Amino acid sequence: MATFPRISKSKQQKPTRSPILLLISISAIAIGFFWLFSSSSSSSSSFPLSKASAVSSSSSSSKKKSSDAESGGMEKKYLYWGDRVDCPGKHCASCEGLGHQESSLRCALEEALFLNRVFVMPSRMCINPIHNKKGILHHSGTEISEERWAAGSCAMDSLYDLDLISNTVPVILDNSKVWHRVLSTSLKLGERGLTHVEGTSRNDLKMNSLYSNVLLINRTASPLSWFMECKDRKNHSSIMLPYSFLPTMAASKLRGAADKIKGLLGDYDAIHVRRGDKIKTRKDRHGVARSLHPHLDRDTRPEFIQRRIAKWIPPGRTLFIASNERKPGFFSTLSTRYKLAYTSNYSSILDPVIENNYQLFMVERLILFGAKTFVKTFKEDDNDLSLSDDSKKNTKIWQIPVYTMDEEGS
Repeated sequence: MATFPRISKSKQQKPTRSPILLLISISAIAIGFFWLFSSSSSSSSSFPLSKASAVSSSSSSSKKKSSDAESGGMEKKYLYWGDRVDCPGKHCASCEGLGHQESSLRCALEEALFLNRVFVMPSRMCINPIHNKKGILHHSGTEISEERWAAGSCAMDSLYDLDLISNTVPVILDNSKVWHRVLSTSLKLGERGLTHVEGTSRNDLKMNSLYSNVLLINRTASPLSWFMECKDRKNHSSIMLPYSFLPTMAASKLRGAADKIKGLLGDYDAIHVRRGDKIKTRKDRHGVARSLHPHLDRDTRPEFIQRRIAKWIPPGRTLFIASNERKPGFFSTLSTRYKLAYTSNYSSILDPVIENNYQLFMVERLILFGAKTFVKTFKEDDNDLSLSDDSKKNTKIWQIPVYTMDEEGS
């Protein structure tokens, strides 16, 4: 992985002309004429380079677009946010969960799409150990080694299909040869090659020629989290990539595993039950336990789940459950009404491909999305069905948990 150098303004000077540069320029022009001559003589197309590129970018497949990004052609422009999601920033020394990192990654991809630039994606994603408990798989004596689950990061292309992403936003990895060529070229070009920006709006980056004509933009994002650059995401007209974008861009082997499981499930419904870290409590100065989601522990217990989903999912249906609840048999009482299914029922499909809980959750999401009726833990959009009416957003208000239908939190 290349370490991005910091360049002082004094070093960002316009390159001086030299005989060597002149020789390189003449050679480049000669090669360009040779390419154009060869193109015009072929039967495929006689478009100039710019038009041919435009036609290619609008009609090629995902693999073609990814290979274009990897071609190393300096006619493209690039956007770099950092060598880790949310880094630079306060999370450099820590690691957020998959959903948090995806929000940040989606924000960066949106900016690249808006600027019509190739996004330089971190080659690895950090894994938060809190969200990578092996027991979440509901396995005992599994063949998956503990060492594989103890890893602190995983390859980005083990989670996402980069060719598929490149069909919408061209991406390259920051450990690729093309990135090293781009970085090397940008340093040689001086002000035309590289610019460092911080606190600059997307519109300025696109409209101001000081930025728009530069080969590589090195973006120093919000010191909080990358997704803070997308502050107006509540304005739906400003959203270029929906929440479902990255979940549907899962790596080919993960999509294949999900398809096999969906085929075995047949006609099914699904619920996502978020417990774990979301139901944690802390005591106030009077020793009273309080929670950020006061109804969630109650709402995600099987007796309350059954009451909640009865109006949406009739008895006798196959119900796929995805959850971070680690207690064995926690949802078993739901089996009196539904045919329950978990990912642990399909270990023969998952064990060969799943190396960490991020990959497992990505497979589970694809299964959830394929259900006839899908009930989420929290309502995220107006049309969502949810187990709880508590807000998913951290309100920073610690309240007394409510465990019955009659209690009121305070």
